[in-house]
Amino acid sequence: MFKSLVTKSVFAGAVLLSLAACGGTSTETAPAASDASSAPASSAAAGGTIAVITVDPSNPYWKAEVDTAVAAAEKLGYKTTTAAHNNKPDEQNTLMETAINDGVKGIVLDPAGADESVAVVKKAVDAGIPVVLVNAEISETGIAKAQIVSNNAQGATAGAEAWAEAMKYKGTYVELLGKPSDNNAQVRSDGYKSVISQYPDLKSVGKEIANWDRQEGQEKMEALLSKNPDVDGVIAGNDEMALGAINALKEAKKLDQVKVLGFDGNQDAADAVKAGEMVATVLQPIVTGTEKAVAQLHSVITTGETGVADEKQAIDCVLITKENADKLDNFVLSN
Repeated sequence: MFKSLVTKSVFAGAVLLSLAACGGTSTETAPAASDASSAPASSAAAGGTIAVITVDPSNPYWKAEVDTAVAAAEKLGYKTTTAAHNNKPDEQNTLMETAINDGVKGIVLDPAGADESVAVVKKAVDAGIPVVLVNAEISETGIAKAQIVSNNAQGATAGAEAWAEAMKYKGTYVELLGKPSDNNAQVRSDGYKSVISQYPDLKSVGKEIANWDRQEGQEKMEALLSKNPDVDGVIAGNDEMALGAINALKEAKKLDQVKVLGFDGNQDAADAVKAGEMVATVLQPIVTGTEKAVAQLHSVITTGETGVADEKQAIDCVLITKENADKLDNFVLSN
């Protein structure tokens, strides 16, 4: 979406079911009571355990992902285990192998790398355990039953257009990039560039990898500021890195001179948008995507099919600016 299209795009909303936090280690929880009249007809065939393996629940985005997965699975009659691999493929392999050895009915996985995750997903499927991916993809199809992600390219172009407008289409900027093994990092960066490249007076003067982390984002922003003290803008691959950049800019007393863009739509970012500290963030529909992942995994377990035509599924993101930031509450965007 370019300048003439972005503001006219139709974005999908997300509805978050607020739940208790799940930790980063594997824990089993009892199934929650559910209203039988609202459950799918096949729910009577449900039972056993679904493993939910995510990245890092200390990040609000991944916490929402795991909370939603646990709630949806328990509503369908499953027990759950939760674990976090912190984007470390070796740790992911250990967690996946534990789930396989435990004989879980299915796995909801936010993978640690597109290439790095292929073999272990195949191992689970070969053991008769269906796997549904959420938030990030693997580099092969035909193994996972479904790969459900946010439309990162659409979200990035929407965010970049709002940011470019705030920059008045000129000035210098730096970029904070996510973890290189995560396809989302490059897709978002490319989406930003697809818009920014249209404006020759916007010039990149530096970039750093900050691995989706707030503290690392602050440290990398401090390094970029030391080389570019008069920079005008920051584009970041997620909110945590953007918030780290804001911290660095505040300490340098330069925040009022710099336009910052985030991505994810977490509550701290929404608050920063409302406060005028961030131009915009892009709300990923993590709740909707995770609910779809659990529903499709349940369908595979009970019927052998996901019930949808495509393995790869993308859900549009929502641009969050001052106009609607007050309607965003912990990933819930009210009408």
